[in-house]
Amino acid sequence: MAVFESKLNVNSDSFAQNRVNQLKNIELMETLRERTAQASEKRRPRFEERNQLTPRDRLAFLLDPGMPFVELYNMAGFAVDDPNRETAMTGSSVIAGIGFVSGVRCMVYVDDSGISAGAAMAMTFQKGIETLRIALDKKLPFIHLVESAGANLMTYMVEGWARGGEIFYMLGKMSAAGVPTFTVLHGPSTAGGAYMPGMSDYNIGVKHNGMAALGGAALVHAATGEVADDRELGGTEMHASVSGLMEYLAEDDADGIYQCRELLAQIGWNDRCPTLPDYSYEEPKYSSEEILGLVPTDYKIPYDARELAARIVDGSDFIDFKSRYGSSLVCLQAKVFGHRVGVVCNNGPIDTDGAAKATHFFQLCDQSETPIVFLNNITGYMVGTKYERAGMVKMGAKMIQAVSNVRVPKISFYVGASFGAGNYGMGGIGYHPDFLFTWPSATTGVMGGEQAAGTMEQVAIAGAARRGHEVDHEALAKQRAAIESHFAKQSDAFYTSGRMLDQGMIDPRDTRRVLGFALDTIWQSQRRQLQPNAFGVARI
Repeated sequence: MAVFESKLNVNSDSFAQNRVNQLKNIELMETLRERTAQASEKRRPRFEERNQLTPRDRLAFLLDPGMPFVELYNMAGFAVDDPNRETAMTGSSVIAGIGFVSGVRCMVYVDDSGISAGAAMAMTFQKGIETLRIALDKKLPFIHLVESAGANLMTYMVEGWARGGEIFYMLGKMSAAGVPTFTVLHGPSTAGGAYMPGMSDYNIGVKHNGMAALGGAALVHAATGEVADDRELGGTEMHASVSGLMEYLAEDDADGIYQCRELLAQIGWNDRCPTLPDYSYEEPKYSSEEILGLVPTDYKIPYDARELAARIVDGSDFIDFKSRYGSSLVCLQAKVFGHRVGVVCNNGPIDTDGAAKATHFFQLCDQSETPIVFLNNITGYMVGTKYERAGMVKMGAKMIQAVSNVRVPKISFYVGASFGAGNYGMGGIGYHPDFLFTWPSATTGVMGGEQAAGTMEQVAIAGAARRGHEVDHEALAKQRAAIESHFAKQSDAFYTSGRMLDQGMIDPRDTRRVLGFALDTIWQSQRRQLQPNAFGVARI
């Protein structure tokens, strides 16, 4: 391979301006996350009153110190429940991600009961389903630290309830597949939520605060007229000694988390998977800090995607596949933390040659069992008479067919624009990448707002001509402004990430680290042996 020689001028005005713009977006991301954390922290006195840890303290107690933790769906729900961006929260009342517990790589799911008592929001159920899907696919034990007021009946929507049942379906599937699930019951888990401990393989209940029941005292009284106490209905002490729902009883939150760590260490999960190879590798020749000055936040400003790859891959060293053919699409053979990867990135819209090149590259990666990494900055496939006659639809379809059917892992990053069918060919969310992260500066949609407005303007002009009418330029100007605003709002990374059209928002400088973590996770999942059974573990 050949070490890439960068031509980036780190002293240029454009570099400085790109850096300023990227940092503004990163600052916004961190501000939003901190807003949510601070809102939860305000409830600390209430937690301490009940002799409880806060949700973030529970997470810190659970995770192995000094080990990596990659948060997933960190922007979920942003501007969904609360459309006001100045007050909207992130995370959808849950902190979720992949980290290490007693040396085991796990999916961790923590109810943020400091936010509306952990009540489910619009995206909460979907976040639960998607994290469970990842856990099952990547063979990650699932740990849920439970304390939730359940669904908010004041904002009840039938589709949320109906689809939310898939959480328990996934828990059943995980248990049957041999991927263990753990619940630590720190607080209430009522109504449908009671099936969280009911469907978990291992349950630890915290004395005095943990509670699980199909109906809490209020619901039971409303439904049957019975006057009952919540502790009598579903307290952990009752479940540990009477119903048998709880296998283990903890004195307090810290003890419950300690017991969970001990259980995970006891089951020998790492015995069924080889340890990661001790790969030798070199860090990139160029600093990740330079990514901020390299990549413009305006997708219309070009840059060489090889420059970005050189700040991500080992030693800034790669083979440029078919470098003189289909040059708007860049395909690189490289390594990341010692893992072989095929990197696909964009230097412009994809033409017929670029689509053919990508199709060939995908097949080679599949043949050699090489994961594909997409650095997604694509405005779409080329249009126009020349390209249609050259078979753009046919060649684009072959590329999409190839990315749909490759058997190797796909890891995608939205680093700039990701528009139209270009999103599909570049491993967008509809193509089920193993992992998909976005930069805060990314833009995603069917097309850019200017293009959409221009398209509709041409339609209006042609329609007026057909009818023999004068063009109303004032109305067209208003239409253009409205369309551009509508598209800009929906293509913004914070909007799309809030609607879980990716698996989380990251600092661009963390791209290599997150990619390496994802590759390690996939490597282990591919080699882990499971002990499946027919129906999962049931309490009898």
